[in-house]
Amino acid sequence: MNEDVLSLRDISKTYNSGKPNEVQVLRGASLDIERGEVVALVAPSGAGKSTLLHIAGLLDTPDTGTVTIDGVDMTRLGDHARTSARRGQIGFVYQFHHLLPEFSALENVILPQLANAVPASQAESRARDLLARVGVEARAEHRPAALSGGEQQRVAFCRALANAPSLLLADEPTGNLDPGTSDQVFAALMGLVRDTGLSALIATHNLELARRMDRVVRMDEGAITQH
Repeated sequence: MNEDVLSLRDISKTYNSGKPNEVQVLRGASLDIERGEVVALVAPSGAGKSTLLHIAGLLDTPDTGTVTIDGVDMTRLGDHARTSARRGQIGFVYQFHHLLPEFSALENVILPQLANAVPASQAESRARDLLARVGVEARAEHRPAALSGGEQQRVAFCRALANAPSLLLADEPTGNLDPGTSDQVFAALMGLVRDTGLSALIATHNLELARRMDRVVRMDEGAITQH
């Protein structure tokens, strides 16, 4: 059996705990993702999938449960070690691209690598290679405002993969795009993931896209069920 890149065990999360307006978002959610596996997370808005992604990506901490990435229990690490793991082992893609507007597409993919102490020449070479893989190499010197929505999101994918993470987390990555562009952009994302052997957890409302992944899981009352 393949090694699990991500293992979530009995994750619970409550906001405003102990107050009249407390909301229990996650109730013992558990999920394992093997190396190279792409898993779709399907749930209605407000079901807690974004909270689950934030916890899996070490942007938030669970009230109970463990988050294990590449065999390491991240819930036992201090802030510095968690930040280092988040920068080097995890890539994030959101519904909106969140590219830095004052920098070019190329620079947006270079910058995360420089923050991770990658030499500038190596960072530029990898950035150009990633942009070429998703078909936007000709737009490398353009700033985000000069790119189409689909191009912006392709650049966001490249930025997420810039530091060669082992895990990709994506929250509705094609949610802001029209159906035709969404299909093309999703194909570009899947091509990148397959080429690099990434594991990925992708939250989506689009059942057609979900079925193109290796496995579909659903959130139901704060827990995860197999589809």
